[in-house]
Amino acid sequence: MDQLTLDGDGISATVVGQGAELVSLRDAEGAELLWQAGPEWRRHSPVLFPIVGRLKGDPLRHRGKAYPMTQHGFARHRRFAWAEQGPSSCTLVLTDDTETRTRYPFAFRLAISYSLGPRQLGVTFEVANTGDEVLPASVGAHPAFNCPLLPELPKEAYRLTFADDEPAPIRRLKDGLMLPTPQPTPVEGKTLALSERLFDDDAVILDRPASTSVRYAAGRGPAIEMSWQGFNELGIWSKPGGAPFLCIEPWHGVASPVDFDGEFADKPGVMLIPPGAKRRLTYRITISRDA
Repeated sequence: MDQLTLDGDGISATVVGQGAELVSLRDAEGAELLWQAGPEWRRHSPVLFPIVGRLKGDPLRHRGKAYPMTQHGFARHRRFAWAEQGPSSCTLVLTDDTETRTRYPFAFRLAISYSLGPRQLGVTFEVANTGDEVLPASVGAHPAFNCPLLPELPKEAYRLTFADDEPAPIRRLKDGLMLPTPQPTPVEGKTLALSERLFDDDAVILDRPASTSVRYAAGRGPAIEMSWQGFNELGIWSKPGGAPFLCIEPWHGVASPVDFDGEFADKPGVMLIPPGAKRRLTYRITISRDA
């Protein structure tokens, strides 16, 4: 079986073995909330591992050697093994093998668990170091939600509302790499208005968010709250030029700064996991419906 649909109280979710990717998320009314990989962007909710974003020039450098590493890493291209399957939860696992070590010379175990509660989907990333040297790694979520969530509403009706004020500057990318100078935040207090022009300069990156949750809603129809633990950064993205989806992305790690070309273990934002240790990171999607 390469696909499993989980059913819960007021929510259902479908996960596939390829990339351990969430490919459907429906509310109690059966409305599809997740982007269905249309021509504008052929993914739903890819797993980012062992990097988030791009490395400068694309090679991963370790102990003086260069290893080929494409944007967002290889986990989204690999078939995970089903470790557990149940009516409302599942776990998928990816471990290092001969192919991964040609690109990422480390021993690891990446387990991704999906679990449904009442109107909630919980997702857990567990990165384990199964080798005998420090494991440098980044991991990120990349769920894309339909925008608009209610087809008859304009996209401009939607906004993101953070749990706390977000006055800190944001970061932007150029050619996939982190620009050195922070920019003034487009968040006004707790509110980020959504528009096509917001993504002209690629993703909006909060590299030190005050909040650990954000609500995506229009005041009518389905509403989504994303909350997270263990992730240090948050990316918000849609395809520049306009596309009917919005990505809300908890990350541990960011793209390389434009002037960084060093060892991967020294890259800003990378987790350094000792031999035998694990890191757990979680996010939760809570579905509600506004009047």
